[in-house]
Order: sequence, then C-alpha cells, then structure tokens
Amino acid sequence: MALTVSLVVLAGIVVLILLRTGYLRLWPALAAVLFGFTLASTGVAPALTSGISSVAGWISALG
Repeated sequence: MALTVSLVVLAGIVVLILLRTGYLRLWPALAAVLFGFTLASTGVAPALTSGISSVAGWISALG
C-alpha cells in the first residue's frame, strides 16, 4: 500500500511539472487520467499491478 501511494504521488508530481513546463498540455493529460481510470476497471488491472510491484521489487533489490 505504501508503494502504491508513493508511486501515485511521484506520478502526480511528474505530471504537474510537465504541465507547468509546457511539455504536456491540459487536455492530453486529462485524457491520460481518464484512460488510467478506465484501464483500472478492466481485467488487465491485476496484471499491471503485479508488473509494477515486480519492477519496484527489482529496483529495491538493486540498492
């Protein structure tokens, strides 16, 4: 759970930075958020969560 919250906060900070610097526009960002919410309600969500957890575990094992 702590990893998920940290990842959400990190992703939110990255999106805000991209919006402020002009590399990401508002409408494409909103479309990506809506796509994420839609994707989370499909059957692919458990596989994505598992993959993210695996990558995070791999990264933590490096340090």
